[in-house]
Amino acid sequence: QVQLVESGGGLVQFGGSLRLSCAASGSIFSIYGMGWYRQAPEKQREMVAIIGSGGSTNYAEVVKGRFTISRGNAENTVYLQMNSLKPEDTAVYYCQYCNKDACYWGQGTQVTVSS
Repeated sequence: QVQLVESGGGLVQFGGSLRLSCAASGSIFSIYGMGWYRQAPEKQREMVAIIGSGGSTNYAEVVKGRFTISRGNAENTVYLQMNSLKPEDTAVYYCQYCNKDACYWGQGTQVTVSS
């Protein structure tokens, strides 16, 4: 089993910044990648940013140039630096960890951007 613990969410004003963190523990092996997804009220969960085991990254168009995903020194940690936040970025943000067998989700952290 894999456990994911997210932190860093909160309330921020339009144009502000937040940094989300996620640490995976448990049966960590053969990592394929980690990423961040988000789900706003009454909307489907969507990919925000992902980072592969080799360091390649992919971003949703709506966050390109504003958000940056990175890994910590330990392969089981991932960060999401969010700058120039907008009210439409308001959502619950979920961390995902994938190995060769399955993908796992964190419990989510709320990000609220006020206008």
